[in-house]
Amino acid sequence: MKTENNILETEDLSIGYVSKKKKTVIAKNLNLNLHKGELVCLLGKNGIGKSTLLRTLTKVQPKLSGLILINNKNLDQINSNELAKNISLVLTEKIPPSNLTVYELIALGRQPYTNWLGTLSQDDIKQINFAMEQMQLQNLKDKRCDELSDGQLQRVMICRALAQNTDVIILDEPTAHLDIQHKMLTFQILQNLAKKLHKTILISTHEIQLALQMADTLWLMTDDDFIAGNPKTLINNDSINQLFDSNTIHFDKKSNQFKII
Repeated sequence: MKTENNILETEDLSIGYVSKKKKTVIAKNLNLNLHKGELVCLLGKNGIGKSTLLRTLTKVQPKLSGLILINNKNLDQINSNELAKNISLVLTEKIPPSNLTVYELIALGRQPYTNWLGTLSQDDIKQINFAMEQMQLQNLKDKRCDELSDGQLQRVMICRALAQNTDVIILDEPTAHLDIQHKMLTFQILQNLAKKLHKTILISTHEIQLALQMADTLWLMTDDDFIAGNPKTLINNDSINQLFDSNTIHFDKKSNQFKII
């Protein structure tokens, strides 16, 4: 259903891949919605297809069938430059070694807006500085990226996405290589971006407890189903238990955490 609040939506989307004329369907009949100013966490076991879904939604990987709409426009009709003004993507892969400074890496987020020479306008500089202020990175702007810790680099990559100034920011496992302190900090940053700047944030994650505490909406991807809803509802109706194949792992509603039974 289309509403003014929908930033991204799918209709009967089927995702997967084609190799040697064989089609492998990962998930089908997906009817999803992303709303303005919400943090959505995509949960599921390894290999279930979370990255495939994110790559499909960002046109990195072709869909098998169905429809994807960005701001009510068919994704198939959006060129790469226009798409980069609507969606920014942060992947888990580390950037290759380079001599780029933090400022220079963040400035790459303005590529969809710069001319063919890559010259930054006053608006570009304003957007970069604003993003750095939000992420509290001003003190690192002249530091080389290969000198950063994993936590610092993840903040820089999110900052680059923020400088890109898109409605939607999609992140694939943004806390995968971080310690618990930086995992919590990253989730707090993403929640603030959604609430204060009204960005729509979609992340895939294995941090179930943090997702339950901080997400507005959960997308649960299982072998047999795709379930969307707010954390409280998915806990109360026991949908959250479908994340695990094992009968020995159960979500305890009193302690609000998973337990082995």
